[in-house]
Amino acid sequence: MSRVLFKNLPLKTFPHKFLSFSSLPNQSPNPNFDFRTLQTLETPSNGAPDTFMVDKILFSLKQGNKNSLHNYRCRLNALIVVEVLWHCRDNLQVSRRFVDFLVLNCSNFKHSSMSLSAMIHVLVKCKRLSEAQALILRMVRKSGVSRAEIVESLVSTCGNFGSNDSVFDLLIRTYVQARKLREGSEAFRILRSKGFCVSINSCNSLLGGLVKIGWVDLAWEVYDEVVRAGVELNVYTLNIMVNALCKDNKISSVNLFLSEMKEKGVYSDIVTYNTIINAYCREGHLEEAFELINSMSNKGLKPGVFTYNAIMYGLCKRGNLERAKEVLDEMLQIGLSPDTTTYNTLLVESRRKNNISEAQDVFNEMLRRGVVPDLVSFSLLIGVFCRNGHLNQALVYFNNMKRAGLAPDNVIYTILIDGYCRNGVLSEALKIRDEMLEKGCNMDVVTYNTILNGLCREKMLTEADNLLHEMAERGVFPDFYTFTMLIHGHCKDGNMNKALSLFDVMTQRNIKPDIVTYNTLIDGFCKLGEMEKAKQLWAGMISSNILPNHISYGTLVNGFCSIGLVAEAFRLWDEMVGNGIKPTLVTCNSIIKGYCRSGDASKADEFLSKITSEGIIPDSITYNTLINGFVKEENMDKAFVWINKMENQGLLPDVITYNVILNGFCRQGRVQEAEMVLRRMIEKGIDPDRSTYTSLINGHVTQDNLKEAFRFHDEMLQRGFVPDDNF
Repeated sequence: MSRVLFKNLPLKTFPHKFLSFSSLPNQSPNPNFDFRTLQTLETPSNGAPDTFMVDKILFSLKQGNKNSLHNYRCRLNALIVVEVLWHCRDNLQVSRRFVDFLVLNCSNFKHSSMSLSAMIHVLVKCKRLSEAQALILRMVRKSGVSRAEIVESLVSTCGNFGSNDSVFDLLIRTYVQARKLREGSEAFRILRSKGFCVSINSCNSLLGGLVKIGWVDLAWEVYDEVVRAGVELNVYTLNIMVNALCKDNKISSVNLFLSEMKEKGVYSDIVTYNTIINAYCREGHLEEAFELINSMSNKGLKPGVFTYNAIMYGLCKRGNLERAKEVLDEMLQIGLSPDTTTYNTLLVESRRKNNISEAQDVFNEMLRRGVVPDLVSFSLLIGVFCRNGHLNQALVYFNNMKRAGLAPDNVIYTILIDGYCRNGVLSEALKIRDEMLEKGCNMDVVTYNTILNGLCREKMLTEADNLLHEMAERGVFPDFYTFTMLIHGHCKDGNMNKALSLFDVMTQRNIKPDIVTYNTLIDGFCKLGEMEKAKQLWAGMISSNILPNHISYGTLVNGFCSIGLVAEAFRLWDEMVGNGIKPTLVTCNSIIKGYCRSGDASKADEFLSKITSEGIIPDSITYNTLINGFVKEENMDKAFVWINKMENQGLLPDVITYNVILNGFCRQGRVQEAEMVLRRMIEKGIDPDRSTYTSLINGHVTQDNLKEAFRFHDEMLQRGFVPDDNF
């Protein structure tokens, strides 16, 4: 016997009718058939298949006796399955009957790669490809089975079970559909190493899957292997690889690739042009995109809706909504019908520009043209209404959407919740949240963060903490934004212990705080005057390799200046400048405030002159701080000089500024100068307030000038202010 089915088995284990391949009629065995793979299968204790059992099963199959087959079910093993299928390889009806029996009655049967392969070949031969693919998927998902073993089992059984190479196409397609693209690529390479070809359609399926998920480098490796194998490429291959170049931001290499494909006899089509035009538009190269559109007619190609949508996207990305609308008009003029994507592109830009009327116009035209809005369309329109506080209008479109049969998703519910939270209507936001849960739409971390932000903004911190606990109960993990918002809320409320507690939980969960988190905590301690704790956080920030920015320095400088520690503030100032961070006006104002609070307005004056010479332009806060500093030192003449300078700079003092200097004059008994300030206020269009009159009344009373005091008292009443009669 020259070749037997099972290697290394004694001849006496085979029945007399178990012939060698060479003696079987009408059979073309695969010369590469290697049964070493079968060594891993289950076998009887003597190492051979139960030939008597095989004969009995074959007899029952030929007789169509299903009851007998059921009697043998518990004694079946993978080796017997292969043996039976091999013996009836020439009788497709009998083979199919046995495979059907196994599939329908032996669902828990412990198959080997070889038994599954034998069944797959039978099903492929019967053109029952979906069932064959189901078995391939079972083999692919089987734990502990390598790609090499799967390919080997299919290759070694291919010719001997009467199948063909299409089974390998099916294998590659199954890997792609199961999203096992790396494994599919490996299987493809193994098949190629064994000299087996895979059809271009299956190659395209693998290449397209790899490009779709962004594994562009691996796609090019597979493509090179396809080219080396001499597989005839087609336009689908071309378009997949053009898309790969565009996805990899290598649009400049597209022309060279197209030239190479042209030499292979593969030419661009409308999909190619659309892919390149779309890539140009997404990268902002609109001129090149328009040039390509103009060249399409020379190739006998006409731009379609996808082409125009890409151009409109590029124009909107550039902020050119008007030109995008002109492109829409051009579409309509040449008889193209815009789709939902067309109008959604315009809605995105309308929302970005915060243009309610434009968004409404686009949406209404969409309806007039008979284009059905989708969830994206409604979410964009509802979003622009919510952002501008038009919550009733947002609710109208929300209800219209539901009446149109569209079920709101997590995104739309969150947009509405955010709208109510931004406008301080927390009760309505929570009602929307309740409806969301009733409809079976789960809240994710973004939705929770939206509500938390609203609660913190309204200083409803107890409710915010409760919501954090609810997140944990529902299995939603807080993220960086969750903790940062809560920390900010508690810092603003002055509850630094709670803020630090949240900070500790954040770091314990390996959620790394950033510069914003640290700045928030440092600012909280600075506002309470707890500078030592602020410095500790600063040190922790530096040790975490988070470098302070201008806000960090400004916050700490302000903290030191608020308690009059100007020297410490200047130490930080020097460090900031040394690190290449340019001081902002806010930081400069803090230094001026520090000097004034420590009773040294003259140094503040000098400092202001210095920063002004360096190009920093003071604002109203700068002048008001300095004026207040001189008033506190009772240097009214200098304060008045700065009022004049302020006005000369085109900065109009407000009622607070005038009241500060007016009150300073009154305290010194210089009521005539104070009344001069009053007249100046009125001339500048600044109406005096209750504090203005109170200072003037008290000033005249101090000078025993009751007549003038009562005159201002009466004027105060006439202006509708309630006086303090205890002067």
